[in-house]
Amino acid sequence: MISCRNLYKSFSDKTVLSGINFSIEDGEIFGLLGPSGAGKTTLINIITGQLPFDKGYVCVLDKNVKELTGEDSKKIGIMMDSFGVYERFSCADNLKIFADIYGVSHDRIIQTLEAVGLKDAAGKPASDLSKGMRARLQLARVFMHSPKIIFLDEPTSGLDPQTMKQIHHLILDKKKEGCTIFLTTHNMEEATALCDKVALLNEGVIVECGAPKEVVRKYNHQKKIKLHLVTGEDVELPHDEGSAERIFSLMIEKKVETIHSSEPDLETVFLELTGRKLEEA
Repeated sequence: MISCRNLYKSFSDKTVLSGINFSIEDGEIFGLLGPSGAGKTTLINIITGQLPFDKGYVCVLDKNVKELTGEDSKKIGIMMDSFGVYERFSCADNLKIFADIYGVSHDRIIQTLEAVGLKDAAGKPASDLSKGMRARLQLARVFMHSPKIIFLDEPTSGLDPQTMKQIHHLILDKKKEGCTIFLTTHNMEEATALCDKVALLNEGVIVECGAPKEVVRKYNHQKKIKLHLVTGEDVELPHDEGSAERIFSLMIEKKVETIHSSEPDLETVFLELTGRKLEEA
């Protein structure tokens, strides 16, 4: 559905994307992880045809991005910052504007608001919405015309954990419907929970790419098994066959309270590769 090959983009003398390569299959959730300023939003703008690039090749919907038509654009949904929210309009009137743009029946408006949990807020002005409700209104705008590809730029930034989970459920529901989703985030837990594939972007360069579990296993240098016993003692054993008998014995004696393997998380992998944390500005 989406692919980039040897993509470069500069602003004046500053290179913001350098040799970007990745592909996204139909129905995948692809996560682009990186701190603020890494080039995530620039990449979305290029893939969606909003920004020209210097060199390389970008394919969307099996077409060169430069050849996308207006009809092709109707198959794409984009959620970025506060884009598409009109403060003085009600939730329903916000969606009416985009229904008319995309040629969608107004009957879809209440259905879509209900799908994102905003049916009771249909008449409420956008200016009166909480941050979480605003995020759901933006998703409603994106979902209303049933796009094949959805771009979500930091969709849960600044939201409380409960609202974040609600947004995650909405995203996963769209995947079940067959949507391909391009997600940017600096939240490694979000990426691990949602994404089939992730790319770690640092200063315009993809430093690692793959399924989240495969990426963290690749950088599991310690290969240890950590046990916390009911006595309060912590035991660390090598991740090999030789430890199996000791672990089995402790389990039979009901001495094990928790057991974990030592593979890192995406945050730790990113730190190892770049010397930076994903949350860094």
